[in-house]
Amino acid sequence: MASTETAHRYEHSPTLNTVIMVEETLQNMDQTVITIAQLKRLLPKKINHNTLKVILRYLEESNKILVTIDGITWIFNPNPRLREAVSRGLEL
Repeated sequence: MASTETAHRYEHSPTLNTVIMVEETLQNMDQTVITIAQLKRLLPKKINHNTLKVILRYLEESNKILVTIDGITWIFNPNPRLREAVSRGLEL
């Protein structure tokens, strides 16, 4: 039998279209930091709060967003030159 955590984890599984919708909204927002409430208002379709939390956790774990007390910030940059510069840079 599946553990409670596993069963709960998939209770609000988003569709790929929903993940992409949230991702594109965050990537194209005018602000640098946005709250969950503001994000919900910007989304073209309504989304269940728990489903949104699952998506935000996924985006944070994949290093596309940063979630802080102030809100959510899009941090992903696919530029290969930037990645190379970061990998060769000095750690402070």
